[in-house]
Amino acid sequence: MSKPLSDHDRRKQISVRGLAGIENVAELKQNFNRHLHFTLVKDRNVATKRDYYFALAHTVREHLIGRWIRTQQHYYEKDPKRVYYISLEFYMGRTLQNTMVNLALENACDEATYQLGLDMEELEDMEEDAGLGNGGLGRLAACFLDSMASLGLAAYGYGIRYEFGIFNQKIVNGWQVEEADDWLRYGNPWEKARPEYMRPVHFYGRTEHHPDGVKWVDTQVVLALPYDTPVPGYRNNVVNTMRLWSAKAPCEFNLKDFNVGGYIQAVLDRNLAENISRVLYPNDNFFEGKELRLKQEYFVVSATLQDIIRRFKVSKFGSREIARTDFSKLPDKVAIQLNDTHPAMAIPELMRVLVDEEKLDWDKAWDICVRTCAYTNHTVLPEALERWPVDLFAHLLPRHLEIVYEINRRHLEVIAAKYPGDVDRLRRMSLIEEGGQKRINMAHLCIVGSHAVNGVAQIHSDILKATVFKDFYEMEPHKFQNKTNGITPRRWLVMCNPGLAEVIAERIGEDFIRDLDQLQSLRNYVNDEAFIRDIAKVKQENKLKFAVHLEEHYKVKINPNSMFDIQVKRIHEYKRQLLNCLHIITYYNRIKKEPNKQWTPRTVMIGGKAAPGYHTAKMIIRLITAIGEVVNNDPVVGDRLKVIFLENYRVTLAEKAIPAADLSEQISTAGTEASGTGNMKFMLNGALTIGTMDGANVEMAEEAGEDNLFIFGMRVDDVDALDMKGYHAEEYYNRLPELKQAIDQIAGGFFSPKQPDLFKEIVNMLMHHDRFKVFADYEDYIKCQEKVNALYKNPKEWTKKVIYNIAGCGKFSSDRTIAQYAREIWGMEPTLEKLPAPDDNPSGTNS
Repeated sequence: MSKPLSDHDRRKQISVRGLAGIENVAELKQNFNRHLHFTLVKDRNVATKRDYYFALAHTVREHLIGRWIRTQQHYYEKDPKRVYYISLEFYMGRTLQNTMVNLALENACDEATYQLGLDMEELEDMEEDAGLGNGGLGRLAACFLDSMASLGLAAYGYGIRYEFGIFNQKIVNGWQVEEADDWLRYGNPWEKARPEYMRPVHFYGRTEHHPDGVKWVDTQVVLALPYDTPVPGYRNNVVNTMRLWSAKAPCEFNLKDFNVGGYIQAVLDRNLAENISRVLYPNDNFFEGKELRLKQEYFVVSATLQDIIRRFKVSKFGSREIARTDFSKLPDKVAIQLNDTHPAMAIPELMRVLVDEEKLDWDKAWDICVRTCAYTNHTVLPEALERWPVDLFAHLLPRHLEIVYEINRRHLEVIAAKYPGDVDRLRRMSLIEEGGQKRINMAHLCIVGSHAVNGVAQIHSDILKATVFKDFYEMEPHKFQNKTNGITPRRWLVMCNPGLAEVIAERIGEDFIRDLDQLQSLRNYVNDEAFIRDIAKVKQENKLKFAVHLEEHYKVKINPNSMFDIQVKRIHEYKRQLLNCLHIITYYNRIKKEPNKQWTPRTVMIGGKAAPGYHTAKMIIRLITAIGEVVNNDPVVGDRLKVIFLENYRVTLAEKAIPAADLSEQISTAGTEASGTGNMKFMLNGALTIGTMDGANVEMAEEAGEDNLFIFGMRVDDVDALDMKGYHAEEYYNRLPELKQAIDQIAGGFFSPKQPDLFKEIVNMLMHHDRFKVFADYEDYIKCQEKVNALYKNPKEWTKKVIYNIAGCGKFSSDRTIAQYAREIWGMEPTLEKLPAPDDNPSGTNS
């Protein structure tokens, strides 16, 4: 029994969601029932909601399989250059809805589930997030995979299949508590194990130097078992592969040396090998020099390079016969992109393979290595830069240490020849940092071993050249590039905000989904009353929907007419959630002082996870929840100000929160946020930005017009000048009465009456050793927030600015970013051509 469609619904069903043809719907229902029966071994009497989700996932996955196999066949026939994107993180979120969007199946699936008496949204909610990332870096990798497939590039994402992803965050009595994210507990319908491509990875042991070369012997072997996940492009029949490695102990592991009766222990010890892929390190912008982490980094690189070289050698689909032995062709057929320094081991590992195993001479191997590899830098924070102790290397990867030393020796020879007598420069540019404990600087290794080095926003790339990598830039300026980050409009508009995608498509057609620059033509509608109304209406619907979600989860009554003021990102001092807190307290104090004034109502939401070992970040969360307890229960304030800490912020929650936001908080200290991508998601979804001139905010202001953002605070030059002069927090504290009042309230226990000293450390940090200069931007931030309040009272003018922002989003598509990587780093040409569709009834699925 099909639900009748109103005229409005019919209009809504233009093909942004795909067409629900009758035969389509019938086939989906048939396949759904088949999977429920044969795959899940259930009937409708005993099936649970999760069974229905799995049946739907398998049904949708069938539409991927034929395209997936055909795509790989196509690559083998055409033998294009392939790009390998190596990342320790892929923050994918959920897969079902994204797959339906990219294959134009959403309406048909919706109709089929409806006819089966099921609710699509409830089924989608059964899917676990694939949370294999901390934040920006891992989510960027996920957006890039979507764009590479949508642009028809022969691309592979390589990473680790962590058994436990980023922890689930619970807030208990105001504190963050971590829980393990057992995302694979019920199985993962999107992956396929490929044991036939299992690869050995070696650790420990020692090196032997023979006349015919070097051997790395007496190693401990761990097997890398690949799991493949399909990555569909947007409606072009391309399906690429993300291959994640899982660690397995070899059968003979430890059994050869067990003594009588030691068999049980030997089998139990297999776990030690398999720990490599057990858990994602939950650090964002912080380096933790643990042996297990270095093992993870080498594990993914070693397995991936074996795979790359196997694929390079046999270029025919399904063939195992070696077709290529000439490695000088490797850079013409292979591009390796290192997503930050985590996969830096790819450089010495490629050298080891070429020199030790393939017997190339060093110079030839080095030329191949440099032309193949490229490196993306993601941060300028010193505590985030990886520096591995030499003795750990010597123990775990003895051969690689020798190779790094040789790379460094030759590198320093070049510098000495170019800058004779400049000993200080040699010291600064060495891959090995002397001093207390010798360390290997992984960023230096990446720069020396790559042909291209890029930052992720213009201002960030400029800072790299001027400061962190200044010496390297002076010596090899041609290596340095900028690639401003982007987001995929499929997930971050079409999927999470279908109402907005529809309103845009009605005006300018739907080609903008694969060419986001077309949004520029929305500038023609800035004064169109009907368009202004439509945009405002979509926002209001999204807010009402999110308000229901919030009231369900937080038992706080939300005023849906209040401004939704949202800051979501990892909790870190440099992102300055504390500056946001000071505004909340200041606004609260103002309302209390003049309760009868017409205040602009606000619901402030802050969300994000703190690294479990990052004490200050955890205290920041506790402060936010404490402020919320006071503000939300103050009858004088009522619904004019509410403060909510969004628990367990992750991709799926972002998809709900971002479309509902009015104001996006991007308030890092200028010069600290490399790019940011949350800022772009808010902009595309019709929120206005309050932010500093940092990261991609600078380019957002260029694209949308600076008047259409709320820009405040110090610029990079101002921060540098303040550093020279000396930053003294107490000067601001003594000069600004509202700031003093807020700090005194935090320090005096106003927000923690039962523990008056609870926030002493935070106050002490802000007053005496705040690297990120919160007070220096306080006054300008508060003034800027007053402008925000004033504009919000004029909904029409507010919405006009929103339209300018959406119209200026074209640059921030990851399609643009990836097209630039392809042309300017990888030497590949993107294409919008469609592959021929496979038979829509994939082979082997005759129903």
